[in-house]
Formats: sequence, C-alpha cells, structure tokens
Amino acid sequence: MYLTRAETSSKIPIPRKGTRYLARALSHVRDGVPAVIALRDMIGLAETAREVKLLIKSESLKINGKIVRDYRESIRLFNIFEAGDKKYKLTILPTGRWNFEETSSSERLCKILNKKILTSGKIQINLHDGSNLISKKQMNIGDSLLIGTDGKIIDEIPLKKGGKAFVYSGKSVGLTGTIENINEKKILIKLGDKVTELYQSHVIAIK
Repeated sequence: MYLTRAETSSKIPIPRKGTRYLARALSHVRDGVPAVIALRDMIGLAETAREVKLLIKSESLKINGKIVRDYRESIRLFNIFEAGDKKYKLTILPTGRWNFEETSSSERLCKILNKKILTSGKIQINLHDGSNLISKKQMNIGDSLLIGTDGKIIDEIPLKKGGKAFVYSGKSVGLTGTIENINEKKILIKLGDKVTELYQSHVIAIK
C-alpha cells in the first residue's frame, strides 16, 4: 500500500515534490515513520527501497529489539530503530518534524495511556506507541516507563510537580520543561522563561 507524497504526514521531513507515491506504514499512519522512509530518506543508510529490503532479508534492522520483517513497519515516537550496529531514537523537533537521533541506549520511553484489569487480576498497561504489557503492579495513567528490548520495565517516571516533561504535540512541540502544577487534564509547565498551560495528553514525563 502507498500514499501520495501530498497525503504523507507533514511530520515526515521529505520534499513535497518527487516520486508520486511513498510507502504507507502498516499501522499508525499519521503517528509513525515506515522503516523504508526512515532508512532511505531520513537517516540516509540506503538509497533505494530495494536496498532496504535486502537489509530486512539479512535481519539487520530492528525496532525495539524485534527484527523488522516488512519495510512498511512503523517506528513511533521514542522507539529505538537499529540498523546494523547503529541505534537511533525517533523524536520530534520544534518544527513539528520527526527526527532520528543516534543513541547508545536500547531502552525506549513509553507513556501510559490507559490500563485494563484482566480476569486473572493482572493489569494490562497500554502505551503510547501501541504496545502493551502485563503487570501485577499498580501504575498511574500519564506516567512514563523505560522499557528494555526484552519488554521488562527498567524504570518508572511519574508525571509530577517539579518533574521534567517533553512536549510531543501542540503549539510547544519539541520543547522540554519543568512541571509547575498539575490539575485533572492540564499542566502548567515552564519552558525556558515562560510558563505555559498544556494538556497532559501533549506531554510525556522524562528524567
């Protein structure tokens, strides 16, 4: 499946002119980057889709530690994309465009969006990147987790007054600040020398 270049998310930093069609992500079309676009158009480690497919065949590409099987697999915010011996973290710039930062870490940051109590009594934690995990431990919606490639929780980061947060949506996207106050749905966050009110759904707690 493909999208026309004009239909592709404006978050993806590609020229508006060029080949008419681009790969459509298998999931999260508006909130992720297909592996082929990441490698060819953003990171620059391949020149053609054919080269990307050869890397997939050799099992050289991974997303969050899992081998990429399709060049349209979606990389989402703070996911770790591995190409050979290099690792990249997907983040977003103040311009509102996706960006891959080279990193030495395999841990990914995830925000808890909601949770569900299963019949077993365990809790299913649903995360911002579409993944989920099962836990016996109570966790708060809105908090963040650092997760290893084995799917295990390495650390918990609460969304709290005095804590740090990264803005990943809305008018202050791409900025990091300190939380001044929290109410039911919004937060006051200090970004530089300015205090701004934002929706909690627009930020993710970080260390």
